[in-house]
Amino acid sequence: MNTVLGKSIMAVAVLVSTLSLSQTTKTNTNQSSTDSRENFKIGLKAGANLSNIYDEQNQDYVAEKKFGFFGGAFLSIPVSKYFGFQPEVIYSQKGFKATGDFLGVGYQFTKTTTYLDIPLLLQVKPSEYITLVGGPQFSYLLETKNEFNGSTNTVQEDAINSENYKKNIFGFAVGIDFNIDNFIITTRGGWDITKSDSNGNSTNPRYKNQVFQLGIGYTF
Repeated sequence: MNTVLGKSIMAVAVLVSTLSLSQTTKTNTNQSSTDSRENFKIGLKAGANLSNIYDEQNQDYVAEKKFGFFGGAFLSIPVSKYFGFQPEVIYSQKGFKATGDFLGVGYQFTKTTTYLDIPLLLQVKPSEYITLVGGPQFSYLLETKNEFNGSTNTVQEDAINSENYKKNIFGFAVGIDFNIDNFIITTRGGWDITKSDSNGNSTNPRYKNQVFQLGIGYTF
């Protein structure tokens, strides 16, 4: 009887020990795993733009790069461990600096065009630390502001300010995000496909925006 009872107690002890070890191993594995590529996320990000224009037509000035601000929100929607979608809504300051000549008089000005960018990006996630993104982008023009230096005159300023820019612009964006826990270092390059003004002239030429972004973000 004592032998049977002893064997039973031994069996129960072994079973309990086995279950406890299994549970401990599972818990440690879950705690040590940081791969969240299959998780749905909401994120915020902000940073700096470096913008300019390209594919200009009928221009009388030389365009140079300018800095601006961007900030907004995004969703990370997984399809699988390696693929997903990332729609974004971004407030973005673009534009350029320009020097030129109008009616024989030189001038300088800085144009800031503020857009609401809505990129619809495909995610490729080769690693838990790296996300590649790319896709189409819709941009809506919120505001245009021109800042002139002292060398411009009223005729030049009126000509530059007489803008007729498109409100709705289509383009594309590509980039790389580096993921560190809930933090993100985000990089983007964006280029317009449609021109800013279909009826451009030498002072307000037709052109396309291009912008490079560097920022930080946080996901929830």
